[in-house]
Amino acid sequence: MYEFKEEFRTGIEAIDKEHQKLFEIADRLYNTMMNEFIPDKYDYIVEVLNELRDYAATHFKHEEEYMVQIGYKRLFSQKIEHEKFIEKITEYDLDEVDENQRKVILELLEFLNDWLVNHIMESDKKIGMHS
Repeated sequence: MYEFKEEFRTGIEAIDKEHQKLFEIADRLYNTMMNEFIPDKYDYIVEVLNELRDYAATHFKHEEEYMVQIGYKRLFSQKIEHEKFIEKITEYDLDEVDENQRKVILELLEFLNDWLVNHIMESDKKIGMHS
């Protein structure tokens, strides 16, 4: 379902590879939701939330370092978007996750879809055009 397609390429190989990984994490979450043989998905959701938080923080650090290197003028607005992403991922209440697993997965998938499409297409592609 979640696939890194050609239109998401920024032209910056290292950033594109890291974006691919974010798509893979989203796809794994989608596949977990669809897997009827896993009735209790709590551990999988928590694992994805932790991986997203950690991997996104690493990715954002790399992306921001690259923007500093090339003197990118929109660095500050990118940092704010990145901070909002991390906040959203870390604000999940684990009791809520446990009690409303499907709702949380759907909400998280919607957030990831919006983020991956909008942030990459609207913000990150501009980095590639600048370099």
